[in-house]
Amino acid sequence: MQQPQSEWSGTHIARDWISGLSPASFALVMATGIVSMAGEALGFHRIAMGLLALNLVAFTILWAMTLLRLVLHPERLLADLRTHSKGPGYFTIVAGTSVVGSQLLILTDQADLATGLWMLALGLWGLISYAFFTSVIVHPSKPSIEEGLSGVWLIASVATQSIAVLGALVAEHFPTHQEDILFLCLLFYFMGGMLYLNIMALVFQRLTFLAVEPGSLTPPYWISMGATAIATQAGATLVLHAGESPLLLELAPFIKGFTLFFWAAGTWWIPLLICLAVWTHWRKGVPLVYTPLFWGAVFPLGMYTVSTHHLAMALDMEVLRVIPAVTIYAAFLAWGLTFFGLLRRLVSILRMVTRLGASGLGRE
Repeated sequence: MQQPQSEWSGTHIARDWISGLSPASFALVMATGIVSMAGEALGFHRIAMGLLALNLVAFTILWAMTLLRLVLHPERLLADLRTHSKGPGYFTIVAGTSVVGSQLLILTDQADLATGLWMLALGLWGLISYAFFTSVIVHPSKPSIEEGLSGVWLIASVATQSIAVLGALVAEHFPTHQEDILFLCLLFYFMGGMLYLNIMALVFQRLTFLAVEPGSLTPPYWISMGATAIATQAGATLVLHAGESPLLLELAPFIKGFTLFFWAAGTWWIPLLICLAVWTHWRKGVPLVYTPLFWGAVFPLGMYTVSTHHLAMALDMEVLRVIPAVTIYAAFLAWGLTFFGLLRRLVSILRMVTRLGASGLGRE
């Protein structure tokens, strides 16, 4: 039986979209923000500013949708937070907020806004971290590793490192508390490293010792590299600010070594991830159809570009600058293709609403 036209109005579509909003939706903000900063670091200022403007629009819309979902569908939001497979996606809110703060500071020197976003991200990190991990730990029934674990879990590490990056950048604007803020950022750098090592061990076990279906190798597995890239960025940023803290200056050799470890790990992942993508989409024929999860593959490419650029500065190694000069184009291409996929999806939704007819829309 055909449903009444009014039931398929634009209002209902919007409500369904908000109700089913993916916890990982802010990956769009993460990816756009980091590609923007990569462009700025490599001399593509106009592109960087254009992406900043676009990212502010996306950031505002996603926050509005998230708050509406919290008000209208709190039970669904909380249910996702307690789920092993979906809950880690909420860490994209933390990372996205931090990335926008870094964007504003680097591209427009808006220190007050950046500081406010850092404090917001810090509060969200505490709320989401302990709500999610407490929920999944005490949950009476738990999924298998195959069902509950994916690369999305590594966003917990990414979010933690993003606090360290933005905090180190805003610290200089608070001279009386600069050392305290940098110490806090150092703690978040180490906590992010701890989360990466713990989660990555489980992810690697899942990939190497359990059966892997082609369709399960989703783009978020690129976060395996993205998490190491943002750890590199956090470490390099702390090293570059070591002169502002006696503790950082004393620990600088250790931080440099630990940061280089993360960069080497991320570099190792890139060829393997490419091989897995070829196997998935070429050998096994899994179609390349846009989903929001593809932003989880764009972010690591931009993050690797930025982090390698700053690592070259922190270690004073000119040879490393060759890498971001090449990977920036891969980041631009990946962002462009994924954004094109997003536009096609939005156009298809708009056409669907248009076909429903003005009468159905008017009644709603």
